Amino acid sequence: MPFHVRDPWRVQYFTGVPCPAGVDVPVDDIDCWDWFPEYRFIYDKLFVARSQGVAAGTIAELPRHFPVFAKPRVNLKGMGKDSCILADAASFTAFMTPEHMWMELFRGEHVSTDCAVVQGKVMWSRHATGITWHSGTFKHWIIHAAAQRALEDSLSIWIARSLPRYTGMINIETIGGRIIEAQLRFADQWCDLNGKGWLASVAKLYASGNWSFDDSGRRDAYSVPLFARHGLVPPYPAADVQQDIRNMPGIASLQITYHEEKDGTDHPMPPGGFRLGIVNCWELEAGFTARRRLAEAFSGTDVMLP
Repeated sequence: MPFHVRDPWRVQYFTGVPCPAGVDVPVDDIDCWDWFPEYRFIYDKLFVARSQGVAAGTIAELPRHFPVFAKPRVNLKGMGKDSCILADAASFTAFMTPEHMWMELFRGEHVSTDCAVVQGKVMWSRHATGITWHSGTFKHWIIHAAAQRALEDSLSIWIARSLPRYTGMINIETIGGRIIEAQLRFADQWCDLNGKGWLASVAKLYASGNWSFDDSGRRDAYSVPLFARHGLVPPYPAADVQQDIRNMPGIASLQITYHEEKDGTDHPMPPGGFRLGIVNCWELEAGFTARRRLAEAFSGTDVMLP
């Protein structure tokens, strides 16, 4: 399998994808960091901010204006870990560490964009809008069929300027059209919703340096997470219950997104909740129904439903 997967709940998407021998496709940022040392600067969120002319700094640079958003300068585990809004100088002093950076607080839609890139040129892109909830969590994501031309143009310019020789996938997250972070991979949470043959095209991109994909069947889709309050890590739902959810009409896939044998503190999670699972679906109401069914399977767990 050419896709190097660290999270076992993602394996279902990559098994059987055709690919020439010897080709390696990163799915996790830890591998991206190791395999592409010349591009590690992309993971420096201070670089990302300043490359756009955004007010940003470190613990040594007190912001001129508050509030600001603070987070680890490099975070290879994602999930909004150790991030928060700082309202004033007192909270800045109390929260910031040498490993953190701060930046101007953006407002607007939170969009995750996957791009297929050949020598710094974007050949394909697709956008997902996160419906935000609280403290780094999301109610659900909308994976759009439609293009967003203004955003695509601005991201293409930034990629061409920052990664003129790069070939591969890149995921860029924006708020209000401005970049908050970038990763040298695609978003694996909903990669099964990009259409038949898409993962094979990704494998070919890394094998040959060329991009070719028939995207004529693109349609709107949704990714619906289930969170619980931080605390004890529950056992997985029974296998037959999981399969029943996967078999529900309009459901594309189900992921149980944690390690039941690990302590809760060993999971990188947003401050607002512990993610139990994700339902990917073609119909939003079907996804909500499946999420409620999944929540019922976590009896005794303090689940949170929007």
